[in-house]
Amino acid sequence: MSSASHTLRDDADANSSSMTKPEQPAVALDDSENPIHWSTFKKWLALVVISSGCFCASFTEPGMARDFHASHEVTVLTISFFILGLGIGPLVTGPFSEVYGRAIIYRVSYLLLVLFGIPLAIGPSLAVVLVFRFLQGLAGASFLSVAGGSVADMFLGPKVATPMAFYTASPFLGPTFGPAVAGFINQNLDWRWTFRICLVWMFCELIAILLFVPESYAPVLLKRKAARLRKETGDDNHWAPLDRRETSMGRMLYLSCTVPFKLLIFDRMALLLDIWTALLLGIMYLFFQVFPIIFEDGHHFNMQTTGLTFLSLGGGIVLALGTQPWWNRRTARVAKENGGKPPPETTLVMGQAGGVIVPIGMFMFAFTSYPHVHWIGPLISAAIFGTGMLFAFTATFTYLVMAYRPIAASAMAANSALRSTFGAIFPLFAASMYARLGTVGATALLAGLTTVMLPLPFIFYKIGPRLRETSRFAV
Repeated sequence: MSSASHTLRDDADANSSSMTKPEQPAVALDDSENPIHWSTFKKWLALVVISSGCFCASFTEPGMARDFHASHEVTVLTISFFILGLGIGPLVTGPFSEVYGRAIIYRVSYLLLVLFGIPLAIGPSLAVVLVFRFLQGLAGASFLSVAGGSVADMFLGPKVATPMAFYTASPFLGPTFGPAVAGFINQNLDWRWTFRICLVWMFCELIAILLFVPESYAPVLLKRKAARLRKETGDDNHWAPLDRRETSMGRMLYLSCTVPFKLLIFDRMALLLDIWTALLLGIMYLFFQVFPIIFEDGHHFNMQTTGLTFLSLGGGIVLALGTQPWWNRRTARVAKENGGKPPPETTLVMGQAGGVIVPIGMFMFAFTSYPHVHWIGPLISAAIFGTGMLFAFTATFTYLVMAYRPIAASAMAANSALRSTFGAIFPLFAASMYARLGTVGATALLAGLTTVMLPLPFIFYKIGPRLRETSRFAV
């Protein structure tokens, strides 16, 4: 009896084993579903909408200073608080986008940006403006970190360079066009109209995001496809990698949010690049504060004409963007020499050009800022400075996206946090520094700092491959 029962049980186990279906592989995206294979029009439409989300910026300190009887240093805090929010926000939005996806982050962030813009359009007190400007910075921060991840989602290899340059230019063009618009408004209308016009812009941007920016993060798209197939077929064997996570959602979010900090602590290449761009951004925002001193006080421009002088920086940025086809041809040549995959350090050659051009522009600006020198001199110098800045930042952002592709949003978040901290602090001592050293001395000091930093991109290019080999994050 015992032998017979064992035989029956073995036969049953064998039959059961033979009837068990092998586990299905994870679902895969079809070409039409994969953001890499979207049409060029669809990808660039999404990119243009995302980039324009970075564009809305304004400087309104003069009008507020008169209205609230506040000092220049206090009203500059409206800029510093906004930039500080831009620095803190990506530490959350970047990692969250790698769990929930990009689109939901854009939509929620821009909705909050619109809501926080309403109190600014009313502007009952300086305290309200400071608080909600900071909250706007937090809400708008996703466009400084998540956007880089979106570019990595949609473009591969050498093709990432032009979209990255286009995206990089947008947050720099905002602070150059913002004062031009604000100057006309502040001189002819109440300063609150600057924020009201921005509010209309942001509402239109929100509609465009809802219509033209689909989800592009592949792991989230796979998870949604698996859920759809399970619902349509009733077969629970359809799965995606995110479905098999061994940790809870809360734990996963916690781990994701620590990645930017780990990058800054443990990855030397990311830290070095982030420090370099942080110093450059701090100098740039401090540089913005000297325009009224030179053109209003020195050349006796009115407020709206002074606002227009910021466009010289924008002109330099656009000029730098126009050189992108040449850089693309160079990258394609290097890619051909490396089996179609150029090393990330290839992008740092553009950073080397930026490292040289930035101090040239600043020294020219310093020694053309005398009141007796024609005003076209500092404008040309500012354009040269803007060209160098875009080269430096495009090189850094493209490197981060290529070298840290799986965690591109977190890499950009770490960079944004550090550089925005510097960008928030530097403008606060601009007025006292220029009052003590004078426009020539203070600007020459900044030019000297950028000259000291000139070798950095050359060093990064040299040691980059070695640092990537020892990195726990770089690909």
